Amino acid sequence: MEVEQVKTYLLQLQDTICDVLAAEDGEAVFMDDQWHRPEGGGGRTRVMGEGAVFEKAGVNFSHVQGSALPPSASASRPELAGRSYEALGVSLVIHPHNPYVPTSHANVRFFVASKPGEAPIWWFGGGYDLTPYYGNEADCVSWHRVAAEACEPFGDDVYPRFKTWCDEYFYLKHRDEPRGVGGLFFDDLNEWGFDTSFAFMRAIGDSFLRAYRPLVQRNKNRAYGERERRFQLYRRGRYVEFNLVFDRGTLFGLQSGGRTEAILMSLPPLARWDYDYSALPGSPEAELTDYYLQNRDWLAEAAHGRSKT
Repeated sequence: MEVEQVKTYLLQLQDTICDVLAAEDGEAVFMDDQWHRPEGGGGRTRVMGEGAVFEKAGVNFSHVQGSALPPSASASRPELAGRSYEALGVSLVIHPHNPYVPTSHANVRFFVASKPGEAPIWWFGGGYDLTPYYGNEADCVSWHRVAAEACEPFGDDVYPRFKTWCDEYFYLKHRDEPRGVGGLFFDDLNEWGFDTSFAFMRAIGDSFLRAYRPLVQRNKNRAYGERERRFQLYRRGRYVEFNLVFDRGTLFGLQSGGRTEAILMSLPPLARWDYDYSALPGSPEAELTDYYLQNRDWLAEAAHGRSKT
């Protein structure tokens, strides 16, 4: 496996995304934290806080090794239990100030699990997803259109397959609602062979800024008040709940002895929980769950003129 080839790409991706986000913010800069893991490997954490646009943005690179995969990585694949591993990836989460700018998450990763006397088992994973606080149909359609275009060279079934997987993965079972409006999610990808699988991971990583930056530019200067800010913080609570209860990356990092500060970088700086909150029927806040958080086929609805607008 060409681990160094993957590593070179991931470091370049981290640099590119940080440069673009810092330019979009125009005020804050990323702090750079190089860290090392006693069990093997390390990473480069970059976090930007309290900027003009982004309340918190983190873009992490990690490359770690271990003697045995943690339970979160082998629970559904018992053949991996007991294997040593090498894992590298870039993971990012962006929490903007303005409630009309969605939060977004992206991740691309590569794993190799090894056992003496047997061929290594490798796979790619990743994707990106969007978590709005106030629904915007044009944003949802453009987000999914970029995702579909990134998948298109790899087969007509790829976008529908990985969109569905994203909808199913980013779901809060205890709340019975999606975390956001989805995007792409894939894991255990190796059936295409290394070269094509790596090309697909690059296509997803390279398309993230094309999907997200226009949403920031369209919404970052929209006026908002205390009502919108309060609702944003309330909905951020859902983000925290998912990451601490369900997210595989968080569980893998904690179970593998990763760097806690880097793992929990994904959490927003502020959030709130209001007991038994219920949005006013017909309000923009109610519309978020009633219309937007419904696992919609945004592209099909737009193509057939069945959108809300």
